[in-house]
Amino acid sequence: MNRIVSLVVVIVCFYSVTLRAQTPQGINVSYSYQRLGDTAVVLKITAKVPTGLKLYTMQRSWDDAVFSSLQFDSSLEKKRSGSFIEKGNIQSEFDSAINGNVYFVSDSLTWSQHILLRTIDTLSTKLTINLSYSKGMEYLSEEKSLKIKIYPNTTSEVGLIANSSLFWIFLAAFGGGLLALLTPCVYSMIPVTVSFFTKRSKSRKQGIRNALYYALSIVLIFTLLGFFVTTFFGPAALNNLATNWISNLLFFALFLIFGFSFLGAFDISLPSKWSSQADSRAGQNNFFGIFFMAMTLVLVSFSCTGPIIGNLLVLAAKGSYLGPLVGMFGFSFALALPFALFAFFPSKLNILGKAGGWLNAVKVTLGFMELALALKFFSNADLAMGWRLMDREVFLVLWIIIFFLLGLYLLGKIRFHHDDELPKNDFGIPYVSVTRITLVIFAFGFSLYMLPGLFGAPLKAISAFVPPMGTQDFTSSGSNYVASTTVSTAGSEGPKKYADKVKIYEPDVVTKYGLVTYFDYDEALAVARKEQKPLMLDFTGINCVNCRKMEGQVWSDPEVMQRLKDNFVIVSLYVDVQNIELPDNEQHFSKDLNKQIETLGDKNAAMQVKLFGANTQPYYFFLDGNGQKLVDEGYGYDPDIKKFIAHLDKAYAAYKN
Repeated sequence: MNRIVSLVVVIVCFYSVTLRAQTPQGINVSYSYQRLGDTAVVLKITAKVPTGLKLYTMQRSWDDAVFSSLQFDSSLEKKRSGSFIEKGNIQSEFDSAINGNVYFVSDSLTWSQHILLRTIDTLSTKLTINLSYSKGMEYLSEEKSLKIKIYPNTTSEVGLIANSSLFWIFLAAFGGGLLALLTPCVYSMIPVTVSFFTKRSKSRKQGIRNALYYALSIVLIFTLLGFFVTTFFGPAALNNLATNWISNLLFFALFLIFGFSFLGAFDISLPSKWSSQADSRAGQNNFFGIFFMAMTLVLVSFSCTGPIIGNLLVLAAKGSYLGPLVGMFGFSFALALPFALFAFFPSKLNILGKAGGWLNAVKVTLGFMELALALKFFSNADLAMGWRLMDREVFLVLWIIIFFLLGLYLLGKIRFHHDDELPKNDFGIPYVSVTRITLVIFAFGFSLYMLPGLFGAPLKAISAFVPPMGTQDFTSSGSNYVASTTVSTAGSEGPKKYADKVKIYEPDVVTKYGLVTYFDYDEALAVARKEQKPLMLDFTGINCVNCRKMEGQVWSDPEVMQRLKDNFVIVSLYVDVQNIELPDNEQHFSKDLNKQIETLGDKNAAMQVKLFGANTQPYYFFLDGNGQKLVDEGYGYDPDIKKFIAHLDKAYAAYKN
């Protein structure tokens, strides 16, 4: 009897499982994505509904009785731009069983979500979907988890440019590492450290191995620092640091301190306790002992490498998410290279010579460069806040003085307390080497090149780095500089809103060729409707170097300028203007930027992210009189004149059609 009961139970369970497996309850969910321009992605989630099922849509009103839902992972939530869009053959009916309205599909349903993601970045995240559906009078629910992976598009223009940017960051960082080798703190350590390993080791093979461990440890320490910066700050935060006026003031103070330190005013060093602890562990005869020897070098040499690393991190802020990581790897690779090479060829150590006055000269030269960079950061903050303390001629005067003093120092006319005498020739007379003379020519030549800028010369070679011409108080005629308001077309009206405060930031190419640009979107759109022209949105920045390069190299081309003046109404939307507060009725909270919008710069930045899914400058978009895009993709930084002309013609043709 018991066997019969057991057999019946098994048959019933098997029959139940078989029915459940055959019931078409499984809804297949998949995802796909499509790139929109260079900074946005459309993520599409598609649910395929088997025959006989009704899949309920997302909640559409408060009285919906049954509905599905999406839950975004925190990493995806931060990158969302706007709400998701639901599409499908959606039907509605009153369901008497649950006494309420329901919305459903019987075939498929798609949810689309815009995500802010550059072509060079990867996104790995998870999406949870709670599906509510029915089969006849049976109401069911199912939870689906999707692991989403969006890969970078390195073949796109921006991807190639970004990869190129990373490559140049690596080269610049590698050069910075080679420069750090020439500082007294590091240079004098090379022969001592290599000799220590070769003499301490029982065999040449062991000496080479230990030196390689040492070089690898240096790379590991600095690369971990880059990983820390990348992980805890990320590219967005670094980009904000590069443009924020407060961070620019901090950079100014930091570079000023480093500059005076290199000139010999004082020494910067980390707490001695740190290096003592690292040194105490360096005696261990294993990899970790060698690692702490490398840590000791890193800490002790900070007074020389610190300023170079500071410059490197600012440069890395302009790269992608991997910028700091790639930069620190390049810097440490160059720094570790001689320790490994001289371990293989210890007999070549004598080519290093003795650390002497020439190393101090390298350090002082770096000090002058640090002071020049410090002024650039102060100028960025000054322009963003409109203080007018570092106008164009003031900036140029200080740079002229700095590079002129550098030339005098290299000639030996100026000495600091840690400097040696110049080397003497065969006759016992101090002389200047060919290398020094070359640097002197550069320093004096650069000073003389900047001199005409005091009288209004454009200085095209450095126009992207000096304050705009609008801040120049006088020109060669002695009159105050006035930004041109020449109009390009009869009937065109010049800008009114914000013009009194923003016009001084107009680039030289705009004022030189009489190009009319507006500074408020609504005002420019009204003019575009009136003149029946397409509207060109120029998302730019006061301190945007690539913007100035684009304007100087591309806008100034005669064919480009003719098209800009005749075919378009242009509005320049500065995203870093912080000295113009919005009226109370225009201030609001932006979910896209996660901050309160209070200034004109914030307003323009929020518009760029929300409407166009981009957050880099320069970026150009083209709209018709109704504010609709004429070309789906915007145009970012790409100083190819022919490509820009083709893009302008495409937008204009779309408007005419």
